Amino acid sequence: MRKFILVSMAAAAVSLAACSEKAQQEASEAGSAVADDVAATGDAMAEGAADAADATAAAADDAGNAVEGAVNAAGDAAAAAGDKIESETAKAEANDKQ
Repeated sequence: MRKFILVSMAAAAVSLAACSEKAQQEASEAGSAVADDVAATGDAMAEGAADAADATAAAADDAGNAVEGAVNAAGDAAAAAGDKIESETAKAEANDKQ
């Protein structure tokens, strides 16, 4: 009876060891899959950040061009107003001399 119990216990131990190896293999595969997912997520985040940086730079460039255009238009308007004032002043002086 003792031999039967010992043999049964030995068989159970071998079974558990085999299950343990299988469990270790599955855990290793799951760990590898998780690592691959983390790496892919990191790559996607880096690509997204680079795209966002490019879009921000393009938007800043567009804004700079718009400001430059507005400044140029304001300068042109001021010059035209100065010319108009000079012309009207000359007319007024000519009327005063008559």
